[in-house]
Amino acid sequence: MIKRFAKCLGEYKKATILTPVMMIGEVICECFIPLFTASLINSIESGAGMNQIFKYGLLLLVMALLSLSFGCLAGIFCATASSGFAKNLRAELFYKVQNFSFSNIDKFSTASLVTRLTTDVTNVQNAFMMIIRIAVRSPLMLIIAFIMSFKVGGNIAWIFAAVIPFLGLGLYIIITKTMPVFRSVFKKYDALNNSVQENVKGVRVVKSFVREDYEKQKFAKASDDIRRDFVKAETNLAFNSPLMNFSMYASTILISYFSSKIIITTGAAKIGVGSLTSLITYSMQILMCLMMLSMIFVMLTLAGESAKRIVEVLDEESDIKNPENPVTDVKDGSIDFIDVCFKYSKNAEKYALSNINLHIDAGMTVGIIGGTGVGKSTLIQLISRLYDVTTGQVKVGGIDVREYDLYSLREEVSVVLQKNILFSGTIKENLRWGNKDADDNELVRICKLAQADEFIQSFPDKYDTLIEQGGANVSGGQKQRLCIARALLKKPKILILDDSTSAVDTKTDALIRKAFREEIPDTTKIIIAQRIASIEKSDLIVVLDNGRIADSGKHDELLSRCKIYQEVYYSQNSMGGDR
Repeated sequence: MIKRFAKCLGEYKKATILTPVMMIGEVICECFIPLFTASLINSIESGAGMNQIFKYGLLLLVMALLSLSFGCLAGIFCATASSGFAKNLRAELFYKVQNFSFSNIDKFSTASLVTRLTTDVTNVQNAFMMIIRIAVRSPLMLIIAFIMSFKVGGNIAWIFAAVIPFLGLGLYIIITKTMPVFRSVFKKYDALNNSVQENVKGVRVVKSFVREDYEKQKFAKASDDIRRDFVKAETNLAFNSPLMNFSMYASTILISYFSSKIIITTGAAKIGVGSLTSLITYSMQILMCLMMLSMIFVMLTLAGESAKRIVEVLDEESDIKNPENPVTDVKDGSIDFIDVCFKYSKNAEKYALSNINLHIDAGMTVGIIGGTGVGKSTLIQLISRLYDVTTGQVKVGGIDVREYDLYSLREEVSVVLQKNILFSGTIKENLRWGNKDADDNELVRICKLAQADEFIQSFPDKYDTLIEQGGANVSGGQKQRLCIARALLKKPKILILDDSTSAVDTKTDALIRKAFREEIPDTTKIIIAQRIASIEKSDLIVVLDNGRIADSGKHDELLSRCKIYQEVYYSQNSMGGDR
């Protein structure tokens, strides 16, 4: 884990090394100040002159300034190193997720990945900050202050040796009770993030069904679970302060008692008043170091769980990888499914697709129809290798998709989903996802084909209109037409429309299909639709049922022999589905 995170230091290694170096300088200065203070007080007590007092005063001032300088530099280097480390770690996580297959993302869940990229990285960043600064400062100061206390107070310093085990035992009990609570809280963070994500994404549905109260209760429950865990953890940690104060005051009382007794009985021959002052200062330093060490252990416990969750993502290997010598040229848009079976998980009992055998020539228009959950979307996701088949083969251009370079394959396959996504930015910027080099005239021409130009021209800023996150400021039909235009600009060898005209009227649907025939005649077009009117003129129609091909053929053929197709056709016509 440490080696994995060390790679994220990158250009911030220098700042990481300089931080503990500066801390060492600060600690040495702080530990020598009480020693010089003791010498100053003892000198005054023995009647020293102003020259000697001035010398000690100047020395203390220099040490204080050095301590301040080292501390400031340590803070600057630490902030630079920890922020840079978190930036690199977050970037590595994000890049890793970008290479995940759908099955990898399904394994973690979107909400969990968001938590790991935000909360978990922040926890590890805070721990890293403490390791290079406080974790260096506290043990070093503890050792030096302990040595100095023996130098100044002699055997009286053994009081620390008696108090430290008592304090250490108490801190150990507190930490062992707190650790399990922190371990359990992260899964609840995932649940909370999931609740927020679902609610914000589906806010229109929530409001249309007047389910605000239900969502509030669900959020409150998830939030309250986290609150209870943190209350329990903080309750345990609350014993830290009184335990520390008790140890501190007990040490101060014992040191004061024994030191005063020695001073009075020996006439300050063995220990002076200055030495007593220094011992009390050292006791404060030692006990504060122990308290900081206890907080470091708590922070490392919290960060340790976050680190494990981050490493889980970094160590996850994508199910879908490039072959050793990938094919980079997709010959054409022909597609073959050969004895294809697929299930989403190795442990799943049921196959999502079974015994799929299908041949599609390049340039064909293929319609896919079937009920909800029969595997229509699953089928087309195998073409661009978003998932790999469990058994069998999927070929594009006569070559198994697993032999292609992933980028080259997906560059030639364009998918328009029913719930396609628009990104924050202008309409132009969104359209140029399809072709970054397309000029304004090309954008307008393609948008006219996709029946999008008319509503774009109605906006005050036209093609420079800003699209809100997720396309929240355009209607479902407008969003679909923009996504179709984006796909057309790509000019792929295979175009897949996954129920992507469901939000447009039949006239617009017909015009879009006409544009496909005229603009990209050589492109293989696969149209998943609920309306038979959207696919009845296709070269081939595939009827799916329970993950299998129930029948395939042209509209007239299926209407004469396929019971499923007949039921859909007559139900839509009797209900006026095409009007």
